[in-house]
Amino acid sequence: MRVGLFVTCLVDLVRPEIGFSVLKLLERAGCSVHVPSTQTCCGQPGYNSGDSAAARALAVKVLREFETFDYVVVPSGSCGAMMKVDYVDLFADDPDLKPRFDALSAKTFELTDFLVNVMRLESIDSGFAGSVTYHDSCSGLRYLGVRSQPRALLAKVPGARLTEMKDCEQCCGFGGTFALKYGDISAAIVDDKCRNIRATGADAVALGDLGCMLNIEGRLRRIGDEKTRVLHIAQILAGDA
Repeated sequence: MRVGLFVTCLVDLVRPEIGFSVLKLLERAGCSVHVPSTQTCCGQPGYNSGDSAAARALAVKVLREFETFDYVVVPSGSCGAMMKVDYVDLFADDPDLKPRFDALSAKTFELTDFLVNVMRLESIDSGFAGSVTYHDSCSGLRYLGVRSQPRALLAKVPGARLTEMKDCEQCCGFGGTFALKYGDISAAIVDDKCRNIRATGADAVALGDLGCMLNIEGRLRRIGDEKTRVLHIAQILAGDA
């Protein structure tokens, strides 16, 4: 099975170690993983800001880079939603490209969804031990229906104990440019999220979107919490936490 790994901009530029954890997971599952070296952005920032022309140009680039693979895996609910849902909308009126984007959409999966529903992973080889709570990132949850999948995988990690936080499905306040345009509102939202995380007493909070990860981790550290670990779920599942 040939799998194209879309690394995402934030992983590539800020936390490349997450990309290596994803690679390890996919290879352990038996996939032949390919990472096109020319990949860049999925186009979501432009799309969300109303620049459809820039988004379309990047979408066509992604299509050319990834359409030949059996599956495309994305360790991010937001980028995954852009590629699986928004690309189809962008090219709804293009009779030449729409069928190709429909095909790309059908084989594009968020990481945990792929591991659970395509690879049917039965066991996890991870050295993680401790309590963990899970934050449901907005795009993965609401666009892609990713909720039970990460929890099913965490349940297979020997030594991991899942403790649900209050309002686990509530936004962390990041929302891409929302955090820049509405800083005070964003800060209030993430403060609520951090209180709920800390109330569980968990050693770590896991999630599936690096934007949320950076937002939550940054706020925890600013309020003096140096103890609670903030981890991409791939790091826990791969034993790299």
